[in-house]
Amino acid sequence: MTRLSPFVSVFVVGLIFFLVTPASAHHSDAGYDQQALVTFQGTVTRFLWRNPHITTYVKTEDQNGELVEWAVETGSTPIMSRSGWTRDMLNPGDVITVRAHPERNPQQKRAMMISIETADGHIWIQDESDYESTASATSIAGIWKGRGSTIGPFREQLDSMPLTDKGAAAQASYDYLIHSPIAQCVPPPTPGVLTASVVYLTEIDIEEDLVMIRNEFFDNVRTIYTDGRAHPEDGERTNQGHSIGRWEGDALVVDTTLFADHPSTSGDGVPSGALKHVIERFALSENGTRLMIDVFIEDPDYLAEPFRGTLQWNYTPELRLYRYNCDPALSGFGQFSQ
Repeated sequence: MTRLSPFVSVFVVGLIFFLVTPASAHHSDAGYDQQALVTFQGTVTRFLWRNPHITTYVKTEDQNGELVEWAVETGSTPIMSRSGWTRDMLNPGDVITVRAHPERNPQQKRAMMISIETADGHIWIQDESDYESTASATSIAGIWKGRGSTIGPFREQLDSMPLTDKGAAAQASYDYLIHSPIAQCVPPPTPGVLTASVVYLTEIDIEEDLVMIRNEFFDNVRTIYTDGRAHPEDGERTNQGHSIGRWEGDALVVDTTLFADHPSTSGDGVPSGALKHVIERFALSENGTRLMIDVFIEDPDYLAEPFRGTLQWNYTPELRLYRYNCDPALSGFGQFSQ
């Protein structure tokens, strides 16, 4: 292939727009200019298969004809494995064409991938499309993947909630790159773990007096006690909170309190604290192909009124969960280039 000069465009059309949309649903846009598109051809120098982000290092010529190295970031190994990627798909010396959103700071040669085209003409993307299964579940147990067409509106509704003065002030001062605990491999509590299922699988196991909900994102595990116990009066506040459940027929109703403080969980940059209380209802659809999840959130410190929303997960027994194995030494923002 002939060498192409790098260029930046401020508009995205056709196929590029289609490719951008799924990735944008997962990646934070912090640090990246999602209105800009950088396209270049270059040579792979390193391909790091690791979490929280797979990173491809590519050498190419800049506009002055000098060699520069770009660090091109994409999703985690579970997401990319389901997108058809493998740890040996790229090797040093491979010539590829990259389309990506560059970092807002032009001095930093980092980018969030839209697509990579290899020498054989194959275009590799991060596939976050909804997965439709023909199988039907007989209970809420099993493997599930979030339905993007419902999770997107759910997020928008949560992000538009009226806030208290305290909540609005916290949101105004929130900086994702500084305050997000994701950089320390801390998973989001509910409802963040519910919406993360748009790209990460969730497995529900029903035991005698317990229901276990496991999510690939940070290998998160929730324990719901269904033995009739109450919340402890002076219980420890934890990241996932303390959850008790009861059965309404085949539907599971989960009540969770005792959440640890979190800087961004009840909307983008909206914290949650000691008064946060969540009720979730997990019910199987009539044909058994979807899980309907009703969510109620109250947190009077930060939310001016309670939140009520609904999202869906698709039944995906054909898929399998991957280990995330987040490494705090690598998860800090900007660490992927090291």
